[in-house]
Amino acid sequence: MKDDSIEVHGCHKYDATGAISNPIYLSSTYRHPGFRQSTGYDYGRVSNPTRDRLEETVSLLERGERTWALSSGMAAINLVMILFNTGDHVLLSEDLYGGTVRLAKDVYGHYGISFEYVDTTDPALVRSKLRPNTKAIFIETPSNPMMFISDIAALAELAHGNSAMLIVDNTFLSPHFQKPLELGADIVLHSGTKYLGGHNDVIAGFLTLKKRDTEIAKRLEVLVKSEGPNLGSMDAWLLLRSIKTLGIRVERQAENALKIAHWLKEQPQVTQVYYPGLPDHPGYALQQRQASGNGGMVSFKVSSAELAQAVLGRLQLIAFAESLGGVESLLTYPIAQTHAEMPKELTERTGLDDKLLRLSVGIEDAEDLMDDLQQALGKDIL
Repeated sequence: MKDDSIEVHGCHKYDATGAISNPIYLSSTYRHPGFRQSTGYDYGRVSNPTRDRLEETVSLLERGERTWALSSGMAAINLVMILFNTGDHVLLSEDLYGGTVRLAKDVYGHYGISFEYVDTTDPALVRSKLRPNTKAIFIETPSNPMMFISDIAALAELAHGNSAMLIVDNTFLSPHFQKPLELGADIVLHSGTKYLGGHNDVIAGFLTLKKRDTEIAKRLEVLVKSEGPNLGSMDAWLLLRSIKTLGIRVERQAENALKIAHWLKEQPQVTQVYYPGLPDHPGYALQQRQASGNGGMVSFKVSSAELAQAVLGRLQLIAFAESLGGVESLLTYPIAQTHAEMPKELTERTGLDDKLLRLSVGIEDAEDLMDDLQQALGKDIL
């Protein structure tokens, strides 16, 4: 099946009632027919039929073989970090969600794992940073919030040539627009709270492996079973329901985002627009080659920090709030919110400053969104 059909039908299996909506199994434990006999379900932390359908659906969309539905995106990133050992070296995109940086620095850095930040848009530079003990390259593409585009296939080749993994955070595009596993990545992860959830009403995460019959898969099975970061059945059902409209939502968001990006470029108060769907974006050609859409995230800089902060308080339709990917448009101030704990060295290298705003474009009428931005920007250049 193609993605639009997978999103609607997923891996739903009709029961005796013929229910179109997948049942929500709230049971924490399951009755065994007899000694050493099982229905396939024993304890809710280990497996749940509702969660299983969700994991199978995401695997189909990502073209992977095994997915874990987890309690948050950070839970997914944490599972990846647990795979590394003392003495390992990991390359990270220098433009990255602040929570990932915090986890690497404040938690796993204490275990003797070396994390190095590099401009992953430059494969030659990445090659020069590889060491014998480099175990993984971890990237976001497009990156958060500067919208840098990294070549997934090229980085996968570099990683595999060094006996390392390529791990891709695919949150910004969702599997509807980009499939890193098909391009050579080994692990893809998501904050399911964002586009997969899409309604700002559930916290979730996903980790998908290209192959399930590997030592990493076996280790992850033990970790998930032992640590218990699994997604609850009600949240799993909400994700299954949301994924049914994933394609329709993200395509509308991308359509709106492109209109708004073009409009922002014409505003005198706006000095720079970062959107990979704009032909003058440095990563435009690569983005068109490795993805089928450009997403709903637009970052832009205004003429001063004072104006950026004033815009946040003037919004009427768009909400000044953290997060992204929902049907409601949100404006975020990364330097003080999502990336507040980024080292100054990284923000200076990437260009993230106090003039930057990050817009998660929703499915509202694009004209209404532009009208709100227009009044929020005001007439004067501060």
